Amino acid sequence: MKALVLEEYNKLVYKEMPDPHIESDEVLVRVRACGICGSDVHGMDGSSGRRKPPLIMGHEASGEIVETGSEVQGWQAGDRVTFDSTIYRLDDWYTRKGMYNLSDGRMVLGVSPEEYKRHGAFAELVAVPQHILYRIPDGVTYTQAAMVEPAAVALHSVELAAVSLNDTAVVMGAGMIGLFIVQALRLAGCGTLIAIDTDQDRLDLAVKLGADAGWIASQDIPDRIKTTTSGRGADLAFEAVGIEQTVNTAIESVRRGATVTLVGNLQPEVKMPLQKIVTQQLKLQGSCAIAGEYPAVLDMIQRGKLNVDAILSAEAPLADGAEWFQRLYNKEKGLLKVVLIP
Repeated sequence: MKALVLEEYNKLVYKEMPDPHIESDEVLVRVRACGICGSDVHGMDGSSGRRKPPLIMGHEASGEIVETGSEVQGWQAGDRVTFDSTIYRLDDWYTRKGMYNLSDGRMVLGVSPEEYKRHGAFAELVAVPQHILYRIPDGVTYTQAAMVEPAAVALHSVELAAVSLNDTAVVMGAGMIGLFIVQALRLAGCGTLIAIDTDQDRLDLAVKLGADAGWIASQDIPDRIKTTTSGRGADLAFEAVGIEQTVNTAIESVRRGATVTLVGNLQPEVKMPLQKIVTQQLKLQGSCAIAGEYPAVLDMIQRGKLNVDAILSAEAPLADGAEWFQRLYNKEKGLLKVVLIP
């Protein structure tokens, strides 16, 4: 098969690779679309520490089953599928508690930290276990299905935050995940919804997708939010960047007793105002990956409730993947989601 391989940091090569071997409980999927995640872009230069070459990256994908293992049931060649990015054991304690995203020994497609390597979907073929598969509904394209994974990450964070009707929420970062959080909050009945970013075009899109306002990031953001909320601050904040400055802006922007949900995961460590968190009884929580939100996202896309097309910037051949990675790495203006087609 052909694949886009991270041969060494900052070197992606489109080349011939051996076809994946499937285990008895796995299926072989012919990849029809695979999105470039921001974590892949940071993995390309080694800054994330989670993509050690040589590696086939890619975990936001969809395709068609071409082969099934001997123990696979309910799936057959020709089925249109997408699949979770997390590979987990069904008998794990966390899985049984409904938290497979936290399970022991979990692996992520297209990731290779110290403890494991699992080739991903920037390839013509990929092997995945049957229990992470989801059928693509009629009317949902392969490209749309390749964007289910980041949308599910956003929905998971909103579910964790337990949104109450008419809450005021602030979303730090209007990239792809932030834009999906905006849509999910609007669907959940959020009241006033404010998006913060450094890019006006992204903020304009956030407003188009449901935000009441989009503000350019600045030091006075917490004061502006308090002015908008009768001096209290937002009920909820979602941080979708993953750096110290935006984490602290999120914390400074909420009222006493509020919930701050951290979704961004760029810097390994950040400083936070501990005394403020304690004395204002803030609920500070992380949101990790996905825990069963795929069916909801697929249904929302099929019914037109979740707009993934607005976030799509380009579809391009997998053979040109190295060029598109570089354009994203260079933060080319106007680029959000690029989906590669094998």
